[in-house]
Amino acid sequence: MTIRRRQLLQLGGAVLLLPRMARADAYPSHPITIIVPFAAGGPLDISGRVLAASMQRTLGQTVIVENVGGAAGSIGLARVARAEPDGYTLGLGIWTTHVVNGALYDLSYDVQKDFAPVALYTDGPLILVARKSLPADNLTELIAWLKANPDKATAGTAGVGSPQHVFGVLFENVTDTRFQFAHYRGGGQVTQDLVGGQIDLVFSDAITALPQIRAGTIKAYAVMARSRMDVAPGIPTADEAGVPGLYSSVWNALWAPKDTPRGVIDKLNAAVVDALADPAVRAHLSELGRVFFPRDQLTPEALAALQTAEIEKWWPIIRKAGIKGE
Repeated sequence: MTIRRRQLLQLGGAVLLLPRMARADAYPSHPITIIVPFAAGGPLDISGRVLAASMQRTLGQTVIVENVGGAAGSIGLARVARAEPDGYTLGLGIWTTHVVNGALYDLSYDVQKDFAPVALYTDGPLILVARKSLPADNLTELIAWLKANPDKATAGTAGVGSPQHVFGVLFENVTDTRFQFAHYRGGGQVTQDLVGGQIDLVFSDAITALPQIRAGTIKAYAVMARSRMDVAPGIPTADEAGVPGLYSSVWNALWAPKDTPRGVIDKLNAAVVDALADPAVRAHLSELGRVFFPRDQLTPEALAALQTAEIEKWWPIIRKAGIKGE
C-alpha cells in the first residue's frame, strides 16, 4: 500500500510531538524550582514559600524556592526565560516585573512573548498612608492640603519605577496634585522615615503598612481597591473616601518559559488553584495583606489578558511621566 506524502508529513509531526506529550504525562518526575526574583524575606518570597509548600503536596515532588534578586527582578526572570520549557524551572513574578519593567528597561527578554502564563496567585492592593502629624484626617482633606501646598509634600518610594512611584504618579494625575518623590533602596527605610516624620506619604504594600497602622504610628487614608481588606476593615476604599476608581495593586502570578507543554501548564495551574482553595493557605496569605481572585480568573488565559490590559494602561502613564529605569 502506498503512503502519500501528506500522510508521511502528518506521521512525522505526530512522532515529533510524542516526546513532549510523554514528558507532560510523566510530569513531574523530579524537583521543581520556583525562582523568586527578589531577596529573601520580602512579601513575594514569603507568599511564594506558602505556595511552594502547597504545590509540593499536590504534585508529589519537592518544590524549591530560589531567590535570584537584582536589577528590579530582571536577573531572576531572565533565567526563567532561558530555561528549558519542561516545567521544572518556574518564575513567580509581580505587576512590576511583568508590566512595568517592560517600559523601563532594555530587557534581554520580552515580558509577554518569553513566558507562558500559569495562574494568577494573589492580589495586593496598596494603602495610602501618611505621617501621623500630617494635617489631614481623610482623603478629601489630604487632597485639599496637597493642592494648597504644591510640590512641598514628599512621597517615599522603594526606587524609581517601583509600585510606590508609579502609583504616586497615577494619584497626581487623577487628583491634580503635585508632590516630590524620595527614592530609597527598599521599603524598610521608607517606612522608618515615614514613622519618623522625615517624609509625608507612602503608597504602601499592606504587609509593610499594617503593623504601623495598628500601632498608631502612621495614619491610613484609603485602600486603593474596590473592596475593603478583611484584615483591615476600618480602612475605607478610595471609592468610599471620595476618589472613585482609584485602584492600584501589585498582583503576583506564576509563569513558565514559553513553549512549555500545555499538559504541564495545566498540572501547574491545578496545583495553584488547589493551594488557593486550602483554608490554611488562604488564612496565612490574608494575614500578609493578600487578597484573592475569583476562581474564573485563575486560568492561564485570564493571566495573559490581565497582563495585556495592564500594559495598555500603565505603559502610557509611565512614558508620559518620563520615568526611566536606573
